Amino acid sequence: MFGFGYAMVPMYRAICSALGINVLSLSERQEISRQQGLADGNGQVDRSRSITVEFDANARGPWDFKPAVSHVVVHPGELATVMYEFKNVQNRPMVAQAIPSYAPHQASTHFNKLDCFCFSEHVLQPGESKQWPVVFVIDPKLPRDVKTITLSYTFFEVPGKSATKQAALVAPGVRS
Repeated sequence: MFGFGYAMVPMYRAICSALGINVLSLSERQEISRQQGLADGNGQVDRSRSITVEFDANARGPWDFKPAVSHVVVHPGELATVMYEFKNVQNRPMVAQAIPSYAPHQASTHFNKLDCFCFSEHVLQPGESKQWPVVFVIDPKLPRDVKTITLSYTFFEVPGKSATKQAALVAPGVRS
């Protein structure tokens, strides 16, 4: 039984790799993409059309928040990464999070984020600057009449959360 179980791991990986399924990490997806000469490793890039994705940032507070680029042009099914920049210009730590919105609204079901800073809250120290990625793929099933998608983030301080308490929860036993 042990030998059979041990042999199943490489066999499982080979089958998943051949079929392009269950690729869990971004680095594995990118490696498959390089090997196959595809943008996203799944073979479903619709090169017959391009979508312009515009990026917007709204800050609800005294800090700087903006996309590194104003827009990118991608093919549906193509893996893309865009960075957002943030700087806490306050003289105190803060806990903050971003909420995304899409225009047109119908694009939201076709805009698939694989990695995004909006998935969690962030503790930012006074004067601290960060760059965060948004890794996404636009589903090839996006209606053909949609040529431009706007991804907008509103970045706000999480009410009732102390950055000092939050940092202690993230790193127990570490004192600042």
